[in-house]
Amino acid sequence: MTNNCGHTVWPGLLSGAGTAPLSTTGFALAQGASATVDAPTGWSGRMWARTLCSEDATGKFTCGTGDCGSGALQCNGGGAAPPASLAEFTLDGSGGMDFFDVSLVDGYNLPMLVTPQGAGAVAASSTGGPKCVATGCLVDLNDACPADLKVASSTGVAGAGGGTAAVGPTMACKSACEAFGSPQYCCSGAFGSPSTCRPSTYSQFFKSACPRAYSYAYDDSTSTFTCAAGTNYAITFCPTANTSGKFTDPQAAVPLTNNTMVYNGGEQLSSANGGEQLSSANGGASIAAHASQLLLAVAVAVVLL
Repeated sequence: MTNNCGHTVWPGLLSGAGTAPLSTTGFALAQGASATVDAPTGWSGRMWARTLCSEDATGKFTCGTGDCGSGALQCNGGGAAPPASLAEFTLDGSGGMDFFDVSLVDGYNLPMLVTPQGAGAVAASSTGGPKCVATGCLVDLNDACPADLKVASSTGVAGAGGGTAAVGPTMACKSACEAFGSPQYCCSGAFGSPSTCRPSTYSQFFKSACPRAYSYAYDDSTSTFTCAAGTNYAITFCPTANTSGKFTDPQAAVPLTNNTMVYNGGEQLSSANGGEQLSSANGGASIAAHASQLLLAVAVAVVLL
C-alpha cells in the first residue's frame, strides 16, 4: 500500500468469514509512505483507508471516515463504517484465479487504485486474460458529490451563539442505499436480483466518474477483475496526485473499454455522453450537473498540469 494523499491515512483490513486474519488489521500510513502486507493463499477480505483519525484523552481511537468501531488503531475484526472506498480480494479462488475489485457500493471517501504486479500480471495475456488490469477510482468525488449524499466534517468551531460546531468541507460521499435506505437503492426485498435492481441516477454518478469501480450491488460485469493466483497487488490511496499536484503514476491507469470514460496515463479524460446520461427523472438533472462539474474540474486540473 502507498499513500499519495496529502495527509496521513490509517488503512483498515478485514478478513472474510472463515479466512485467517492477516498480521495486522490496521495501522498508520504517513503521507508518501508505503507498507507491505502479506496475504496467504486462499485469503479473502477487504482493505480501505480511514481518514481524519485521532485519539481522545481516554485513548479511544476514532476516525472521521472508514471507522471500524474498535476504538483502537487495530480494527480487530471490525469493518468500515460507510461511506468508504473499498478494495476487495479473493485470492486463489475459482479456477485458481484471484478476483478483485474496488467498490463504491458502500459510498466513497477517497480515490483508490489497485494495480496487479509481478509474474501473474506479466503473464496476464495467457493466464489472467484481459481482466488482469488496474481498477479503481482516480477522481476526488467529495466536492462534486450530490448534496443529499454529502458527509461534511465539523470545523470544531462553534457557530453563532456558541451552538453546534460549523459544517466543514465534504469528507465523504454516501451511497443512495446509505442515504435513503430504500430497497430499490439497496437491492433488497423485491429489488434483490440483477433483473429487478437496476442502476439509479445516484449510482450512475459514481459509475460515470469511476467506470471500473462497483457502483451498485449488481455491477459485476464491468467491475470484477481477475489475475492468475500468485499475483501481487499495489494499492494506492490518492493515486493521481501528490502534494505537488502532479500526476505520479502515468502507467497505472489503463484505457477503459466501456465507452463511458477514458483515463490514459492520468492525463486524458472523456465522457461518451458528456454526463448527459445521468439526466432523468428523480433528480437526475441535478446529478448530471454534478457530474459535469466534476469532469470540468478534472479537465481544468489536467490542462494546468
